[in-house]
Amino acid sequence: MKTKRIAVSIGISFGVSVIVLFIFFTYKASTNRPQEPSKPYSYYTEEITFKNNDSHVTLAGTLTLPSVAGNYPAVILISGSGAQNRDEEISGHKPFLIIADHLTKLGIAVLRYDDRGIGKSSGSFKTATTADFASDVASAIEFLKTRKEIDKGNIGLIGHSEGGIVAPMVASNLKDVSFIVLLAGPGIEVMKVLLKQQELIARADGISESDIEKYILPIHEQAYRMISMSSDGRKLKTDLTRLIEQSYDNSPADLMPSEMSREEVVTTQSDKWSSEWFRNFLKYDPALILEKVTCPVLALNGEKDLVVTPKENLSGIINALKKGGNSSVTVKELSNLNHLFQNCETGSPAEYSGIEETFSPDALNEISDWILKQVR
Repeated sequence: MKTKRIAVSIGISFGVSVIVLFIFFTYKASTNRPQEPSKPYSYYTEEITFKNNDSHVTLAGTLTLPSVAGNYPAVILISGSGAQNRDEEISGHKPFLIIADHLTKLGIAVLRYDDRGIGKSSGSFKTATTADFASDVASAIEFLKTRKEIDKGNIGLIGHSEGGIVAPMVASNLKDVSFIVLLAGPGIEVMKVLLKQQELIARADGISESDIEKYILPIHEQAYRMISMSSDGRKLKTDLTRLIEQSYDNSPADLMPSEMSREEVVTTQSDKWSSEWFRNFLKYDPALILEKVTCPVLALNGEKDLVVTPKENLSGIINALKKGGNSSVTVKELSNLNHLFQNCETGSPAEYSGIEETFSPDALNEISDWILKQVR
């Protein structure tokens, strides 16, 4: 392990920083990742590409199969927010590699791919919205249906974080989706999720209650209200810039990143908050989508997830599904796990890198046991 001093945002929005204020602390970063599989794998892997003809992009990824010959149930892995490669690599971890390895060894084919504009995929990530990502998943399903090794009647989706919004979007529109797994997926309005996130992560990382109430929550509440009410992107960016400048000037110096200038903080934050993705993302109410999902659903959250809190979001998911008449629903809160499904101490994103575990074996078994029951 090595000790490293970094700046970490007090708000991590489903994997993407959407913050103005920063805190500084010391953490231990581990490069030991004992769960990562080593080549040669005990199963077949293939580098693949498929096209989203509606968006004119080509997605590149990896298809893993238990063996070359056979007809297997399959899942598509859908990443959380931010520019993600096919392994959903974050903080030195590759959770999608671990999930794919685990499921493929149990007889389930897995497709994972680089986000558009990332890795070997074409297109622009910067201009993409959640709806665009859903379109990419739909294209991935069409690709799997062309493969003779895939059981076309047993294709499911596993969505992590924002992917937990994308998976229901796709499942509510396509009969080809046999089941979905939501990993730390939101079940209440995104704006409420983000505000709770700011508060809990700030508190876990040692920010005082007075600073949270005086500086952190007000800036986010004001910004989110502006965004939710705005219909003019250019004017919104001007208004947000002014708000962020005022917040920067009125906040304590120890909440500001020493390695970034005032101008850099303001520009970075106003760009993120005024982006088309965030403007659309903030307005999502996952319940309205979940009510339309009729296939079997497994929803898992970690007890110590500070990014998408388990109590409110799992309740929102099950209530929305039941309201829509879906009775094939399994919801579980897994003890001691964070947003990445690692065993942890506080759940703060500051811990992610220092934890050697990439994905809890118990969580992996919850996923695979449930999927195997669906595809029998």
